[in-house]
Amino acid sequence: MSRKALITGVTGQDGAYLAELLLNKGYEVYGMVRRSASPEAMLERLRWIGVIDRVNIVLGDLLDLSSLIRVVRDVQPDEIYNLAAQSFVGASWDQPHLTGSVTALGVTNILEAVRIEAPKARFYQASSSEMYGRVQEPIQSETTPFYPRSPYAVAKMYGHWLTVNYRESYGLHASCGILFNHESPLRGLEFVTRKVTDAVAQIKLGKADKVELGNLDAKRDWGHARDYVDAMWRILQQDTPDDYVIATGRTVTVREMCDIAFKAAGLNYEDHVVVSEKFFRPAEVDILLGDPAKAKNAFGWEPTTTLEQMMTEMVQADLKRHGG
Repeated sequence: MSRKALITGVTGQDGAYLAELLLNKGYEVYGMVRRSASPEAMLERLRWIGVIDRVNIVLGDLLDLSSLIRVVRDVQPDEIYNLAAQSFVGASWDQPHLTGSVTALGVTNILEAVRIEAPKARFYQASSSEMYGRVQEPIQSETTPFYPRSPYAVAKMYGHWLTVNYRESYGLHASCGILFNHESPLRGLEFVTRKVTDAVAQIKLGKADKVELGNLDAKRDWGHARDYVDAMWRILQQDTPDDYVIATGRTVTVREMCDIAFKAAGLNYEDHVVVSEKFFRPAEVDILLGDPAKAKNAFGWEPTTTLEQMMTEMVQADLKRHGG
């Protein structure tokens, strides 16, 4: 019999790529979504990636424990991937209560549902490099202390440590992936990489001329979401639950990322990028650089897509979206 996987946040970038990966491995995939007034829009990423007809959609909400208990009881999954969250750092200052409710306390609800209805299932929690915040070490590993710099990062840290607590308190096979920034053509337009590649496409096609960005000197460790969902799956295949940094080990500035994206369309970023203070964060995270050595040593994970390849893929996808 095929294994069953339940994915919360299946309509997001990571959820769509993970659903594709698991389906290709022969899993029976269930994707949990909230009831919405525009369900077709919510499922667009699954449609774009070509798996919408193969994912079993179930209704549930991280804020509603009873719905989570029902979903876990009905599905009886072998593996559960908690990818649902208010995941945009910038919005977390405008919506700190919502971010805390969903991204932090939502983890409590899903862990309780697992503890009650499927204690033998393997559980994955999507932790974030944003938890490192004001970095305490130049290269961040699993032992680097956290210093969160946004409501989002604080909420993620709660979910991370609660997962560790449930593992140690109840013996759940619960693991965390501390994922550094990962992007793709499925990334939301609010995220800087996709904002840039969408602008590149529009500028190339004569539909726009400028794009406004914030801090161009912030440095991030960017990888491709396809590689990172593979790491999620590998984490849950380990006999012993644990926590792993997933990163490329390379950091570049937002400025350098823009240069790569604009060059992919034969453009010069300096002619089109405008710095605007309205996009600066109240508390900036200046640099993130992950050390994925533990994941490589434990289960052979390494990124397969370079930043240059990823940005080119994203630019080409946005050119296609805009009719180019």
